[in-house]
Amino acid sequence: MNAFIRNTLSLTCAVVLTASAGNAAADRSDWPRSLTVGTASQGGTYYIYGSGWANLVSETLNINAGAEVTGGPVQNATLVQMGEHEFGMVTMGPVYEAWHGRSALAPGLEHTDLRAVFPMYQTTLQIIALKSSGITSVADLDGKTVGVGPAGGTADMYHPQFFEKLGLNVRTRNGGASDLAAQLQDGLIDAFAFAAGNPISAFSQLEAQTNVNIFSYNAEELERLLPDFPELSVFEIPASTYRSIDRDLPAVSVWNFTITHKDMPESLVYGITKTVMENNERMRQIHGAARETIPENALHRGVLPLHPGAKRWFEENGYTFGNDSQ
Repeated sequence: MNAFIRNTLSLTCAVVLTASAGNAAADRSDWPRSLTVGTASQGGTYYIYGSGWANLVSETLNINAGAEVTGGPVQNATLVQMGEHEFGMVTMGPVYEAWHGRSALAPGLEHTDLRAVFPMYQTTLQIIALKSSGITSVADLDGKTVGVGPAGGTADMYHPQFFEKLGLNVRTRNGGASDLAAQLQDGLIDAFAFAAGNPISAFSQLEAQTNVNIFSYNAEELERLLPDFPELSVFEIPASTYRSIDRDLPAVSVWNFTITHKDMPESLVYGITKTVMENNERMRQIHGAARETIPENALHRGVLPLHPGAKRWFEENGYTFGNDSQ
């Protein structure tokens, strides 16, 4: 090979490499410098799950991503809609209300800039009380003080409405999962009604420290409640979830999704969707609820269209769903 050919090949390779590097840089040129993921209170599934997938994305995409404690889905929806958080974790009930301008946090503001990224898991509504209290059912909560999670969270949205519809006189108290668990142990509240993926970390910690009763709404109560809440469905908590239950436990469930703003860069959302959807084993190590973090469950996203970046990953992998207009 003469010098001319050798130099020409070297120059050609250099041009190709430079162009490739330029394209790679361009792919990330519109990415934010860091990502904030809105979760919920410490001790709840949202914070554990959200911190975990943020760390996974940080490692995989080489971007600084971190979870932030918030009031939960209602606040997360508004934070993403307003562009204050890049990503948020939500349940479909609060999102449906926010989409139509009925958010308790921002009434009148239609949250139509929200887009679905990936499915997470089903949230179940569960209740825990100390065994010494003698409280074993929802009916036993009449006249009692019950913690219902952070203000604006999924538990705060549903449990008080359920108690009222069932004709129960229940005093509710807001707080983070860890705080309310401590209040239950100290006798400051009679029960703790929460909503999270299985198992609820705060419930598992409580039953490891003391004797508890874990229960939810029975079949008769569900029959009275569910017609008014079409976004909810019946779910069975497997008996293996907690030591304190010896049979599958009927409960109410609602789907959770990670969301972002419609203007979030497509390549970034594609990368995040790919990272989470293709690493289910790692996600399950973060939290057992991630067994439902699989592509097939993207169809449960209610009114939310998929973000174009998420849609591209799903379509490339053979998944197509309706309601994807942008």
